[in-house]
Amino acid sequence: MGSPLHDNLLRPTGNVENIVQKLIEKAHTLLEALPYIRRFSGKTIVIKYGGHAMSDEALKKSFALDIILLKYIGINPVIVHGGGPQINETLKRYGIVSEFVRGMRVTDAATMSVVEMVLTGQVNREVVGYLNQHGGKAVGLSGKDGGLLLCKKHLQEVTGEDGKTEQIDMGFVGEIIKVDPSIIETLEKERFIPVIAPIGVGPDGESYNINADLVAGKIAGALKAEKLILLTDVAGVKGKDGNLLTSIPFAQVTRLIDDNVIVGGMIPKVTCCLDALEEGAGKAHIIDGRVEHAVLLEIFTDVGIGTEIRS
Repeated sequence: MGSPLHDNLLRPTGNVENIVQKLIEKAHTLLEALPYIRRFSGKTIVIKYGGHAMSDEALKKSFALDIILLKYIGINPVIVHGGGPQINETLKRYGIVSEFVRGMRVTDAATMSVVEMVLTGQVNREVVGYLNQHGGKAVGLSGKDGGLLLCKKHLQEVTGEDGKTEQIDMGFVGEIIKVDPSIIETLEKERFIPVIAPIGVGPDGESYNINADLVAGKIAGALKAEKLILLTDVAGVKGKDGNLLTSIPFAQVTRLIDDNVIVGGMIPKVTCCLDALEEGAGKAHIIDGRVEHAVLLEIFTDVGIGTEIRS
């Protein structure tokens, strides 16, 4: 004979019909996800993790749980993270002033030392730790590990007021010339979640700072990933009327840039999506990382969120 307390714990509280209805709605949600689980099981999805999703505690937890769920149901998530705010904060502490050219940080030796320290020693470890803390099996690495990202010095083209174009030496800013994904494939086979800091290696072993979006796009292409997902701090790509463009064919992206519909910081994001699609990725998505469980909503719902760029 159970105690009154035990009986109360077993007995549902509130209106039973309402409780059952909520459970039925949960079942419908699971069934809606079933075709997507079937379709993507065994496939690789590359996710660029950055922006507000990396700084808000609730969003960090929801992201970690999303990634772990993907792994448990047989999908292979590969995470590429940024770290701009953390780099800025550390450089400020060291009294190092950054110069930017067309949104890219000029990276001298002192700056590169801080960038590598922050990305690999701080941010990467934090992301790996958060995933492992919530039940995942994550491994941190950078583009230098296993020769993942071979780079050369990036020379930034700028056009002066006189219309002449010149190339600016950006220091230790890298341009990816080769991706060797074998280390990622090995980790996937052993059911680990790779977490990659956007640092590449030059021909003489020197470190290079690379834009995380570009790294994610190149890795997605090299892995022939089913999807590339970029987490951003905006809802996605918007049209001239200000409404969200939920799906854009590959061929229309250049026209939208020429028509000044896609502008500013969105241009490099869509460009890296195009690169990924050209090199073999299935689809690319630019989604709002400020939305809780944004990754699951994009992958497992009929509507999805954000903007899809399809080949």
